[in-house]
Amino acid sequence: MTALLATSDPVLLEFAELVRTEGKVAVEGNRTRWDVGGMLDAEARVLSAPEGIVDYKPDEMTAVVRAGTTVAELHAALAEKGQRSALPERGGTVGGALAVGESDFRSLGRGLIRTCLLQIRYVSAEGRIISSGGPTVKNVSGFDLPRLMVGSLGTLGLMAEAIIRTNPIPPASQWLSAPGVPTRVVADAVLAPSSLYEHEGTTWVQIEGHAADVTAEIAVLKNSGDFDEVDAPDETQRPAPAPKIAVDAVVSALNDQIKRNFDPDGRLNPGRDVLAA
Repeated sequence: MTALLATSDPVLLEFAELVRTEGKVAVEGNRTRWDVGGMLDAEARVLSAPEGIVDYKPDEMTAVVRAGTTVAELHAALAEKGQRSALPERGGTVGGALAVGESDFRSLGRGLIRTCLLQIRYVSAEGRIISSGGPTVKNVSGFDLPRLMVGSLGTLGLMAEAIIRTNPIPPASQWLSAPGVPTRVVADAVLAPSSLYEHEGTTWVQIEGHAADVTAEIAVLKNSGDFDEVDAPDETQRPAPAPKIAVDAVVSALNDQIKRNFDPDGRLNPGRDVLAA
């Protein structure tokens, strides 16, 4: 469900007031992915999104969090209850991660970033606070606006607050690597790896679950290739971003139409192009 939000929340109201109804405007997080989609128009005012964890319900596996909150802060709070989320841990903010829309390299186990966003509250180009989605999947109907906002680079609305789906941290986890083993061999051998990729000739795989299951899966892997148990990969050993693909003219036209519908004057994050990201 998408609706104009009538709220008395002073934090959201103050943010909407800062966005105003005129002039070019953008929101910054920690600038870890600041150049994605092109350089921001130099004339744009740059704001910071609201910060803080508003509510967290471990039993319902949902967290209400302001967009300016760092992913590290959110995950630290979730870890106290044995949970985590699909948001990537790159030093950025919740809003920044959603705006860029790149899933964590461990998305096989943590889930895709688009599916972890249950509800979004954002400020529109008209300076209005809009709410879309719901705290649970069964409460959501109609057009799935939250998924459209993921990866939009803030060009459709300036994110203020989100409800994030959480998931349990498995009791056991182990990384393994082996040179020259095709990823398809691992996919056929292991039931459900939490991460699986090839980087510079080395195949990396993460196994998670109950300790006995992880031990059994490790044994299967070692029988299918020269795998060693290793520490988690560092930044230099993680998968490279997916290569850009040619955009069909129909997709490009649709993208332009959506942008005009949401932001007819082009005031939100001017200079960013989601098709160039």
